[in-house]
Order: sequence, then C-alpha cells, then structure tokens
Amino acid sequence: MYPQVELHIAGKWRGAASGETMDIINPATGDAIGALPVATIADLDEALEAAGKGFATWRAIGAFDRYKIMRKAAELLRERAETIAAIMTTEQGKPLAEALMETRGAADTIDWFAEEARRAYGRIVPARASDVMQMVIKEPVGPVAAFTPWNFPINQAVRKVSGALAAGCSVVLKGPEDTPGSCAELIKAFNDAGVPDNVLNLVFGNPAQISEYLIPHPVIRKISFTGSTAIGKQLAALAGAHMKRVTMELGGHAPSIVFKDANLEKALKVLSANKYRNAGQVCVSPTRFLVHESVFDKFVDEFVTISKNLNVGDGHDPKTSMGPLAHSRRIDAMESFVADAEAKGAELRTGGKRIGNRGYFFEPTVFTNLPMDSRIMNEEPFGPIAAIQKFSDDEEAFAEANRLPYGLAAYAYTESGTTARALAERVESGMISINHHGIALPETPFGGVKDSGYGSEGGLEAIEAYLNTKFVTKSGL
Repeated sequence: MYPQVELHIAGKWRGAASGETMDIINPATGDAIGALPVATIADLDEALEAAGKGFATWRAIGAFDRYKIMRKAAELLRERAETIAAIMTTEQGKPLAEALMETRGAADTIDWFAEEARRAYGRIVPARASDVMQMVIKEPVGPVAAFTPWNFPINQAVRKVSGALAAGCSVVLKGPEDTPGSCAELIKAFNDAGVPDNVLNLVFGNPAQISEYLIPHPVIRKISFTGSTAIGKQLAALAGAHMKRVTMELGGHAPSIVFKDANLEKALKVLSANKYRNAGQVCVSPTRFLVHESVFDKFVDEFVTISKNLNVGDGHDPKTSMGPLAHSRRIDAMESFVADAEAKGAELRTGGKRIGNRGYFFEPTVFTNLPMDSRIMNEEPFGPIAAIQKFSDDEEAFAEANRLPYGLAAYAYTESGTTARALAERVESGMISINHHGIALPETPFGGVKDSGYGSEGGLEAIEAYLNTKFVTKSGL
C-alpha cells in the first residue's frame, strides 16, 4: 500500500494550504498511485518560521543528547526498512534489493553523523602573551534549506539532514516530487526518535518557486543541493548574491579506464553492475568506458553479453536486476541520446529502444566507436547507456578522462602501482576508485570538483559545512 504523502511543517503532517496536489506515478506501470501536496508561499513561510524557532531549540540541546536521538532514528529506519523499501520501489522503480540497501545504508549514515555530533571539536591556540587565552569554537551555522533529487530519495536527503542535525541546525527539506513517499518515511523516523517539533520540516511543490523563495530568505543560513550542474549553477549564484554558504553535489560523467594489465573479470563484473544500478540513474555511475586496445574486443563482447542478459522488469519482482527509469522524461532523454549517436555514426552493439509501452523501461544499451562530438561523449546520460571507447596510449586515456568540465567520480582498473599513483595524482575528480567500487561510504568524503560542485557530504568534512568557526581571545581572566 502506498502511503498518503503530506507536508511536515512545525511538527504536523498536513496538506498544502491551497489544497493543490499533483499525481505520484509508479514508473513500472505509468499509473498514478497517490497525490502530492504542492506547497504555497504560505506553507513555506510557516516552515521558515518553524525552522527559526527549531534552531533556537535544537542548538541548545547538547551534542550527546542529539547523538542519542539520531541513533534512535537510525534504529527505527532499520526496523522499518522492508516497508520503506517497498514504498521506494513502487515510486522510483529500482529493484527491491537496491531499495533495501539504500534504506539500511541511510541508517549507517545517521549513525556516522550522530557520532560526529560528539566530535565537532574546537581547539586552543597557544598565545604569544602569558595572560591570553585563544580559543576556536565550532557553532551551528543556522537553519538549512536542503534540496534533494528523486534518484535516491532517502540516501540524498539523509546526508543533508543528518549533517545539519548533528551540527545543531534546523532544516527545511525540499524533497523529491517524483519519489516523495520514502523521503517522508525518513522524516518520520527522525520525528518518532524525538527530534523536537519545528526542527525538521518537509515540503514539496514547484522546485523553482521553492528554491527562489527559500534561498534568499533571511532565516536560511546554509544551502545544500544535489542535482544537475545547470540548476546547481543557478542556485549557487542566487545563494552567492545573499552570501549564503553552499554545498553543491552536481552532475558527473565518470570516466572508467581499463588498462591493458587490468583484471578484466573483476572490471567487467564491477563496472557493469554499477553501470546498470538504478537503471544508470546515479550521479557517480560509470559512463565513459575507456578500454585499452589490447583488451578492447574482449571487454566489449563480454559487456554486451552481460547487458543482453539483464532481467529488466518491475522492481518488486525478485528476478529483476534492472527496473524502469523513474519517469517519462528519462525515456525521452535516452531516445534522444541514441538518435544522436546513431546519426553521427556510432556503432550500436545492443539495446537502444524502449521496452513495451507500459511503464518506463529501456533496454540496457552499449555503443562503441562514438565520435567525440556525440552528445553521449559530452553530456551525462543518467540512464542505462554505456559508451565504450578504445585507447592505445595511457596519455590518451588521461587526456580523455580530464577533457570534460565534470569531476565527480572516476574509476580505473590496473595491476600497476605506478599507474595507480599516476591516476591518483592526475585524474581531475573529487573521488577516484581503483580496482573496486569504494565510494559513497558515510565515513569517506563525497563530492566533486570543477562543474561537479564543491563541498563534501561524507566523512569528517561533511559536518564542517554546517558549522561556523568562531575565534575567542581573552586576557587577564
């Protein structure tokens, strides 16, 4: 059963003030499964007022007590994981096993940030004079406006909410309109764990209207956004005009380099699994496969075989290995990428078409021999399309890896320590994983460089974004 989705403002679950709603669609069928309340300016004003009051309340609660409440929220999320995962699969499409992994992983993220709440240390700076004390104090930045996408309805929200709560901040969360039910369940877990009324507010509606209202508002002191580079640049500019601190986790186009000495079996297994995870709708999905000419044919043949044998279907079916795309807009995008690549002479090795006319299923798709001006070589596909290119010289691979303005994630497979060191030094990316897929853990930094954004949503760096540094010096006391 899909839940009734409501706004959460000032400790109450309710509809929008105007009564306006929009349909929530099951991507496996294309049918409406519920209605989403569309927040008005009046709703946003109430959420902002609540966040201001909530900040005063929450920052006064000690770090140890915040830790206990957050740990309880994590346990509630684990207890409810199967129910929440079923909601996520219904509204987003990903296989149930992936939805369960996301939900349980979110509990681990809450645990991590709960512990960080107890470790937001200041420091004593040795003074030049004997009667002077110099202290550095960490304080919560203030109410946070957080904007999260539909591809990971819980994973993206939990990083922002947990970081803010651990630091002592209140939150107005603009959740994903396409996948609101599972995100709402995350907020319920925090509320049921004892987060006070007013501290955590959830709204849905017109994304442009909400961001344009929340970001400049004087109550809001910090912005966190996950989404496309184009929208991220607009929001960062708006935040900059009002001197608001910003974390931006934006798009990528991850190069995945397979060198001639790679363990090919491992590379195929890990890269294909992560290419088609969540139907490729992952910001750190491997997208541009750069394969040495000596192993190119074998890699392509086996990657095509893996792609052809994937079971595409409803995420609730245990046999399904790849679910539908999240909405019809992604179908249109995939068809546009395919048409462009074929028109420019790329070789379609498998896939390339929508599956059926019910729901938003698309074939796992592999292209080779793509011209460099094809869209797929320059724009993030955000779907189940793999672009596999041949290289003959390592310098050629490094140049292609760094050619685009993106720098979120990168992957490589090699048995050479020298090559691994060169990768770590030369690839322009916020994250690089060599010989395995080891990014996006709660305890490790998560973020990009160049047009992929700035700031981190993981590791000890993540909580720093929600803290102000205050220097206090005193003499003669």
